Amino acid sequence: MNENSDNNLEALRHTASHILAQAVKRLYPDTKLCIGPAIENGFYYDFFRNEPFTPQDLENITSEMKNIVKENLPVERVEYDRKKAEEILKNEPFKLEILSEIQDEKVSFYKQGEFIDLCAGPHVSSTGKVKHFKLTGVSSAYWRGDEKRESLQRIYGVCFPEKEQLDQYLLTVEEAKKRDHRILGPSLGLFSLQPDFGPGLVYWHPAGATVRKIIEDFWREIHLERGYQLLYTPHIASISLWEKSGHLSFYRENMYPPMNMEQGISYQLKPMNCPFHILIYQTTLHSYKEFPIRWAELGTVYRYEKDGVLHGVLRVRGFTQDDAHIFCRPDQIESEVMEVLDLVMFFLSKFGFTEYEIYLSTRPDKFVGSVENWEKATQALENALKKKNLDYQVDPGEGVFYGPKIDLKIRDCLKRTWQCSTIQVDFNIPERFGLKYVNQENKFERPIMIHRAVMGSLERFFGILIEHYSGNFPLWLAPVQVKILTIADRFIPYGQQVAQLCRENKIRAGVDVSQESLNKKIHMAENEKIPVIVIVGEKEQSTGTVAVRLHKKGRKTVLPLEDFVRNLKEIDRNKSTEIDL
Repeated sequence: MNENSDNNLEALRHTASHILAQAVKRLYPDTKLCIGPAIENGFYYDFFRNEPFTPQDLENITSEMKNIVKENLPVERVEYDRKKAEEILKNEPFKLEILSEIQDEKVSFYKQGEFIDLCAGPHVSSTGKVKHFKLTGVSSAYWRGDEKRESLQRIYGVCFPEKEQLDQYLLTVEEAKKRDHRILGPSLGLFSLQPDFGPGLVYWHPAGATVRKIIEDFWREIHLERGYQLLYTPHIASISLWEKSGHLSFYRENMYPPMNMEQGISYQLKPMNCPFHILIYQTTLHSYKEFPIRWAELGTVYRYEKDGVLHGVLRVRGFTQDDAHIFCRPDQIESEVMEVLDLVMFFLSKFGFTEYEIYLSTRPDKFVGSVENWEKATQALENALKKKNLDYQVDPGEGVFYGPKIDLKIRDCLKRTWQCSTIQVDFNIPERFGLKYVNQENKFERPIMIHRAVMGSLERFFGILIEHYSGNFPLWLAPVQVKILTIADRFIPYGQQVAQLCRENKIRAGVDVSQESLNKKIHMAENEKIPVIVIVGEKEQSTGTVAVRLHKKGRKTVLPLEDFVRNLKEIDRNKSTEIDL
């Protein structure tokens, strides 16, 4: 990466963070500088200041940043020895702390006008290059991410090379606000959170529970079709199980405290399902002929996430993993991974997700298992991706300590990416628990274990779906698929007859029997995001028809009742994301 690269997006955003810091120091000279990196879409800078930044402060800072851009100050990289560096930073305690950890004899700074900052770069050649930016907000942060250290203020901004890109990004942000699942979920009666009685725990309301059941039923259906067997396991176990699996060592800070039960045994809420599946595996001696063994569970787990990271249903403390574990021989890894990729893409496509970012994470510095097994497993994962003609990026050294993995991120309608599916090869748990099977030579051999999830977390997937569709679920997912509106009370019996025929054909339907006007009823059904609105009156009752209105489309079609139900049933069965009646 070249220093002062005007075509480098990271350099542009990094310079924007320095312009932000320069503006803050001009306006509020007593503010102390911390760090200011480039991040995806933008940048931030952390400041230590007794007074909180106000919205008016952000406006003032933005104006000063624009002045700095107009000044078109050259950005210059300079190096100083440690003594000179300490002199420059004598009034910046946080920068001095960073400097103390740098081992080099000389350290690099970047200068623009009167502003100078300890920095490794890269940056663009002048402040005038940073024309299209916007400050987006302030949040709190801790120095070095340590809650025991100083509390800081973090100012965020976004920056793009072209104005059109900035405008498009800001439009996307506004659209994302409209789709926020934390607002839509409760307003549509899907779920609620009750922080006074347990932050990060989801209460599924009838409408949300209906959608959850639909997702779960489909999940079970396609797993059974593809040779999986279903498991159910407890929510707690003796803490000794988590000691043996290694989770207590690696995840203790994210596990709830143990519960002391009878006879001195401490029980632990499960943070993972894996050890339970292992215990089931160990109840029988297995033969190579049985492999692959595919076990799946919608298992609810509990992890203590800090308050600051909880986020609606996307980041919670109690959630349901669509967990599965595949026990196989080494020569079966590749074919099993291909089968999982098929399942993942089929499943996600039914929910409207067809664009992905895929990452292959390889062996980290600290790992368990032999290098030979790691190489075989990594090659098997890579071969599977290539044979499926999938574009992917290698993420060197980012595998988990127990094995390499494939991560798949879906793109939603706003082109945002979400981590959902993962396929992980595990050498650790089979070794810790001494797993074995009888091979072709009648000798014991260690099986390969593959962890995999399609949705990742059902709660998180549900939140993504709400935002992806803005609550306008396709017909097959909608909690209420059809709302029947009667023009007058005397047509309620016919409306109920229509609803009953729908329900007999597994179509979720309800009748609005309120005293509101037809226009008000239509307005209410539209606000409830009902996919299909049926209007019945004298003509429909006498002819055995229904007047159909589709959500957000407004046009009305008259159909014979039997044709209407048959068409809807077919659309529901095919899990189509579009309705064509």
